[in-house]
Order: sequence, then structure tokens, then C-alpha cells
Amino acid sequence: MDALIAVTDVINTYMYTYLLVFLLIIAGAYFSIRTRFVQFRYFKDMFSALTEKRHVDGSDAVSSFQALMVSTASRVGTGNIAGVATAIAMGGPGAVFWMWAMSIVGAASAFVESTLAQIWKVRGEEGEFRGGPAYYIQQALGKRWLGVVFACSLVLCFAVGFNGLQAFNLSSSFEYFIPGFRGSMAAFGLAVILTMFTAVIIFGGVKRVGVLSSVIVPMMAVVYLGFAVVLTIINIADVPAVMSLIFSSAFDFQSIFGGFAGSVVVIGIKRGLFSNEAGMGSAPNAAAAASVSHPAKQGLVQTLSVFIDTAIICTCSAMIILLFYVNGNPGDLNGMPLVQAAVEHAVGPVGIYVITFSIVAFAFSSIIGNYFYAESNIKFIKNNKVVLFVFRVGCCIAVFFGAQSNFTLAWNLSDILMGIEAIINIFAILLLGKWAMAALDDYAEQKRKGLDPVFTVDSIPGLPACECWHVKREELEHMERIKAAEAAHKVAEGILRD
Repeated sequence: MDALIAVTDVINTYMYTYLLVFLLIIAGAYFSIRTRFVQFRYFKDMFSALTEKRHVDGSDAVSSFQALMVSTASRVGTGNIAGVATAIAMGGPGAVFWMWAMSIVGAASAFVESTLAQIWKVRGEEGEFRGGPAYYIQQALGKRWLGVVFACSLVLCFAVGFNGLQAFNLSSSFEYFIPGFRGSMAAFGLAVILTMFTAVIIFGGVKRVGVLSSVIVPMMAVVYLGFAVVLTIINIADVPAVMSLIFSSAFDFQSIFGGFAGSVVVIGIKRGLFSNEAGMGSAPNAAAAASVSHPAKQGLVQTLSVFIDTAIICTCSAMIILLFYVNGNPGDLNGMPLVQAAVEHAVGPVGIYVITFSIVAFAFSSIIGNYFYAESNIKFIKNNKVVLFVFRVGCCIAVFFGAQSNFTLAWNLSDILMGIEAIINIFAILLLGKWAMAALDDYAEQKRKGLDPVFTVDSIPGLPACECWHVKREELEHMERIKAAEAAHKVAEGILRD
């Protein structure tokens, strides 16, 4: 175990310190400049795009709003709680600032990757759309082998790395209640129970996944955010001290340059990527599912999702923890135990049960959501029932061992697999980004003419062949158009009926 931790630690350090940190910053800055800071210029349009009517001729297509909920549900997980706690414990309070900075810069990358996913999405038999980096790498770059490599990296990242880490975070929330929990029979028993619940859901089909994504995650997000906001209001007098702590640590010379691999900047960027997934290539899988009239619309919506994740949810977590730093003594606590101690210090033992329940719900729903992303890429590689069965068994094994893993090993494996996926996707969007920017120019031109932007393949001269976007504006008027609210109501009725 110690040897594996040492090896993964070295790989993790070199991957982020000498490659990925600079790639993320360069890509984000490049796309921000080339799009003339789309994340700010079209902030208003991000909200108007949410009311986009669904342009469908099949029952399974989803609206722009529903696609936002799917991608936000995948982003909102223990990364917003444990990830923030780990960033603060290892990099200092200033890591929060660099998470904010990464979300602003990375938002442009999120726009580009999600717009590309929309352009090169494919259509299913029931009207549903599928897509993502594997699809735009295959169609736009003409390299299926690289698409398969990316799909394999995503499967390993989500099914093994992220799910193992989510299982670890879930189990670590019980360390507060059971002394000597890690390595005990209690940890083994919890791993068995968690694996059984995971198996019931993933072998039960997509509808069970949908129930968790559309009901449990939003409910727990509201509870968690409400809890954080109330806690902040109660301690409003300490908020200036918290902000001072963040900014003084963020720009402290020793924190930035003293051992750069473990500096506040690197840790903030790593945890920011784990939380908001901007440029990583995961959210485009959800973005491609939306039925919209123009790819740039869903690109803008997914840019908003990055802000929701980091500016709102991660900031709430940071406030809970840093109020403890201002008024308490965090000691050497890290991860979930740090969050629990912060909550107990603020509101007493009752808060422990609220936060633990939130952690368990977030972690379990993230395990299922991660599986959904991974399954779609398994089908891209090989749509075979035997392969799918073996994959599902492998997911359960990853959850079982992840729940009993070591803190450092769990985070190292997750970071390494996430890094591999992000590197492939960043190079792909740097090569294909010009098409996303051309789509944005087309969107802007139609807006200037007072039109509701509609995209067709001939909107961009020389665009590599794509399966969709052959329907003209006038033909859309004869297709079914359902408002996002009506579509969501229809989905809810289906869930209740099942």
C-alpha cells in the first residue's frame, strides 16, 4: 500500500505541476481571449437560454434546462464538500481564491467543449441525443482510435477513480461516529452495503438513475445550501475576517512559490477541476443530450453550470469551513472529518447529522451519475451486453475497494485518471475550438439581426460532416416545441408513475 501511494504521489505531482496546470490556464485564457470573454459578454443569454423550447420529434429528447440539471447534478457532489475541505487543509484558505479564478478562466473552455458536443452529437431511435468528446474526436478529427482512447480514459476516471473516491468520502463520514473506523469490520460492512445498493441501481437501468439524479440531488443541494446560508448569516460579523484570510493566503509569496507542487495555486486548480470539471470533457456528455436550436445556446448554459458549482456551492462549503478557522481550531483535520468538525463547532452535534446525511446522499448519487457517464462511453467503444455486464461488475468492485481505501491513495488515483482525461480533451478542443468560435460568431450575428438563432450545417463553411443540424429554420416551426417547465413536469409524472 505504501509503495502504491508513493508511486501515485510522484505521478500526480509531476502531471499537475509541470503539465496540466499550465494546459488548463493556457486553454482557458486562449478561449477567453478568442471568444472575447464569452463568460461575461453573454451572461444574460445564459439565463434566457434556459427557457429555450425543446425542438423535438421524439419522446426522449431533453430541454436545455434539463441538460443543465443533469450536468449540474454530476458536478454537485462530495467534490463541493470534501474537495473544498481538502483544498483548504492542504493549500490553505487561499486555495478557495484559486478555485474561483479557475472557474472564471475555465468557463470559456466549458463553453467550447459543450458547443462542440452539440455540433457533433448523434440521434437515437427515440429522439434522444448522445455526444461528448469521444464523438467530436471521431467525427471532427476523423480519428476513432483517439475517441476510443478518450472514452477509455473517461471510463477509468469515472467508474474507477471518481467512484472509488466518492465511496471513500462517503465511508469517511462515519469516522466521526465510530472510533478506529478505517480498517475495521465496520468499514468492511459499510463497503458491502454500499456496493449492494450500487448494484441494485446500475443493474436496474436508466430509469433508476434518473430518479436519483432528478429528485435526490436537487433536494439535498437545497438542504445543504440553505444550511450554509443560514450558518453564514448567523456568523455574518466574521465574514470579513474569512475574506481577509482567503485573500491574504492566496497572495502570500511562500504559499505560492514555496514548493510549487504543493502550493496554494496548484491545489486550488486541482480541486477546482475536480469540482467544476471545466475543460475536463465530462459535462459535454450531458450537454449533447439537449435539444436546442443552436449549439452555442447549450454552450452558454453549461458555462452557467460552472459558475453555479464554484461561485455558489463551493463558496458555501468554504464559508462553513473557514468560519471554523476563524473561531475554532481545525488542527490536522482533513476532508469530511474537517467539514463535520466545522459544523459541530458552529451549531452543535445536531448539525453533524444534517451534514453527514447530505454527504451520504451526495456521494451515493454521484456514484450513480458517474456510472451513467461511463456507461455512455462504454457503448461508444463497444455496444455489447456482455461487455456492459462486465463493466457493471467492475464498477461495483471499484466502489467496494474505494470505501476501504486510504485517503492519499483515493485522491491520487482520482487526480491521475482525471488528469489523463483532461489532457486528451484539452488538446482536442484546442484543435477544434475554431468551430465552436465560428458557431458563436453565427449565434451573435443572428442575435444582431433580432432573430432567435438557428444553426444548420451550412452556417459554417468547411465544417466537418456531422449527423445533425440539417433542419432549416422554417421546418422547425412544424416540429413539437415544449417548454422546459412542461418537459420537466412530464418527466416527473413518468417517475411517479413508475
